[in-house]
Amino acid sequence: MQETKRCGGIYDKRMSSGFQIKPKTAIQKNKTSSSPSSSSLDLAIKPQPRPSDKLNPQTIDPGSWFIQCTEFTASLSEQFGDHSKAPSAFSAIYSKGGIPCRLVHGSVKHKLQWECLPETLPFDPLLITLAEGLRETKHPYTFVSKEGFKELLLVEDATEKAIPLLPRLIPVLKAALAHSNGEVFERGLNALIQLSAIVGPALNDQLKHLLTSISKRLMDKNFKEQITVALQKLEQYGGKESVGIIKSKIPTYCSISS
Repeated sequence: MQETKRCGGIYDKRMSSGFQIKPKTAIQKNKTSSSPSSSSLDLAIKPQPRPSDKLNPQTIDPGSWFIQCTEFTASLSEQFGDHSKAPSAFSAIYSKGGIPCRLVHGSVKHKLQWECLPETLPFDPLLITLAEGLRETKHPYTFVSKEGFKELLLVEDATEKAIPLLPRLIPVLKAALAHSNGEVFERGLNALIQLSAIVGPALNDQLKHLLTSISKRLMDKNFKEQITVALQKLEQYGGKESVGIIKSKIPTYCSISS
């Protein structure tokens, strides 16, 4: 038998001398046609995927996990509607570095680390942005917005910077006070007290817009004492004029001067 080398390999010369594989006979063709197709066998043997398989990354190829989850979510959205919420304005700004402070985890308590001195920062729009963050319900946004609002109002010239922003701040604080989440309401109430301490009687013209939301929580025993203290603080910082405004919305309020 002669052998010939090609591309570094050896093969039988009969292959190069016209040797061919005979086609299947008619009997073989009939057997093939009468036997189940390979695709039919695959369907019969291979179990059909279940919706739960797409929810469990361990049961599928990791490379296709994201695609399958996306398809599954889209399928649910078509059936039940998409109720997912887009990222809030505050969290989006914070993620992009638009808030010039960061949370520092301490062994006892957390604190904020400012990228520059708060005294050098413009209140417009930072103070308003932090007030909007009071409605956040996730960490670290809850802490950053609450503590950032408080510390920014502690700078030396906070009064002069905050008073011109009151018409824009009040609607934002009102939204926090009207929030269904109790913790958001508490953050809004504390922020209002902090703001009142800084701007004093200048808040009286805007106060009535906030008292309606506060009065709705007054009957809740979880907030009654906290609200009473807050109203007393508002009277303390707002002066005698604030008493009439508070009583117009909350007639049961007892003045600290009576």
